[in-house]
Order: sequence, then structure tokens, then C-alpha cells
Amino acid sequence: MFQTWVRGMPEDQTKLIAIIDDNDSMQDSLCDLVESGGFEAKCFGSAKAFLESDLPLRAACLIVDIRMPKMSGLELQTKLKQEGCDIPIVFISAYDNGEIRTQAMKEGAVGFLAKPFDHRLLLKMLRRTLDPKTCGVGSACLAIAS
Repeated sequence: MFQTWVRGMPEDQTKLIAIIDDNDSMQDSLCDLVESGGFEAKCFGSAKAFLESDLPLRAACLIVDIRMPKMSGLELQTKLKQEGCDIPIVFISAYDNGEIRTQAMKEGAVGFLAKPFDHRLLLKMLRRTLDPKTCGVGSACLAIAS
């Protein structure tokens, strides 16, 4: 059972970003990008590995691939919501499908980016999502889909 996600990140909370993607090279690339933006990053090769860690309680935001074996990004989003963990999620996908994009955003994703995407846009999403002065944690005010 996860603790309920509360809007507004405590001052001492790290800006830890969990990256969940089954492609190792994408994990490495995203990790480097996220860290270059001043965030801490932790990578997982599957939704199951993420759920079995302590990160659902500590991560400030998730970057999640839509298509993964066994549990998709959308299934992970549903599971987290069922457990009361309303953590901000930015979805990425090589398969830009309007129906999936709409579903992800309707369920509260803060962003949806089709691969290849502008890395500056991803960093901007993370900064705005985690900055309580602009949007606040978990706010959908930056629900950008590109």
C-alpha cells in the first residue's frame, strides 16, 4: 500500500525522477538528460521493478514508457492511482496513438511525448511540474502533448 500523494512537495524532498522504460539505451539517455537538468534519476526496466522498490513513496515524478512487457505504462498509472499514489507522470512513446494519449492525459498525466522528442521540452515539463511556484506538484497545468 502506498501513501497518498499530497500536492505540494515538502522543502526537503529531493527532486527524484524515476525513469521506467524497458529499453536500456533509452534509460541511459533519459538518466543523463534528467541529471543534466539538476534532478536525481533512478532507472527501472519494468513497472514491476519500480513497484517493488521504495520509489513509489519517494519519487517526485515519473517518466514512463507506454509500451512495456507484462505491465504497460497505462496499467502502471492505474495501479498507482488504485493505491492512492497520485504521482505526476510524463509518458513517452514511440507509438503516438491519439486514443492512448487521450486516455493518459484524462487519467492525470502531466505530459505525453512522442519519441523522438525535444529533450528541452521534457526538462521544462519536469521543472514546471515540480515547481510549486508555477504549477505545483501533480498539477495538470502543463499537460503538454507533442
